[in-house]
Amino acid sequence: MSVDTPRRIVLLRHAKADWNQESDHERPLADRGRADAPVAGRRLAETGIAFDLALCSTATRTRETWKLAVQALPERPRTVYEERLYEASLGELIALLNETSEEVSDILVIGHNPGMHALVDALAGDAEGDLLPRMHRSGFPTSAFAVLGFNGSWKSLEHGAARLVDFWTPHD
Repeated sequence: MSVDTPRRIVLLRHAKADWNQESDHERPLADRGRADAPVAGRRLAETGIAFDLALCSTATRTRETWKLAVQALPERPRTVYEERLYEASLGELIALLNETSEEVSDILVIGHNPGMHALVDALAGDAEGDLLPRMHRSGFPTSAFAVLGFNGSWKSLEHGAARLVDFWTPHD
């Protein structure tokens, strides 16, 4: 693939988690999260994006979100459970994307806030319509996802290099 290859990054925040006695990493989904994750999966399927790769945090709530959402996709992409996504900083998230194989055109990242919101803010140098202000008003809630497009190599992905082309929340 050339360095002008069109690519898409979809950032999905995990569904609503329960607050129980577990460690933060082991928190399971709440009832609302178990209801919202399949809805997010159906909406992801409606985008028509055929993901080449899904990177999912190893936290229980992200793994459960992915398990429920992926069932709605026409094809299950190769999935990598990535420990570095849990509590990742903005720089760590960009570094993870920079490591992506050039064979991958479309990637789905299932992760956490504040990282998902910060990554969209950092990468989106441009946006369609009112997507950025709408995202800022909503604060990137649980089960929300953003779709970013850019042309180039994964290694060249940097601040302002992408365009926000879709933003969806389950409770608009």
